[in-house]
Amino acid sequence: MTEELELTLFQIITAAGGSKSNYIGAIQEAKAGNFEAAEQLVKDGDEFLSQAHDPHASLLTMEAQGADDLVCLLLIHAEDQMMSCEVFKQMAVEFIDLYKKLA
Repeated sequence: MTEELELTLFQIITAAGGSKSNYIGAIQEAKAGNFEAAEQLVKDGDEFLSQAHDPHASLLTMEAQGADDLVCLLLIHAEDQMMSCEVFKQMAVEFIDLYKKLA
């Protein structure tokens, strides 16, 4: 694995972690009745997730162009982190809606 690939993968993992933290924070704010803060945290989480998607798209392009040294455990971990963020986002949105209805 090249150093450039390793840095790209850690960029994805870091951005995905920030995204997930914001989505969890959004659920906690909604639970406390702070809906504006919750919605802002979802937006902030979306920004982090976007920062993860950009380098991920670059890796997909590289693979499509024939790069054959991309598959590694770190890449699998990065992809797993991105997928879990997308699930957390959907959960956050649903919880915010639920807490609004309960309020």
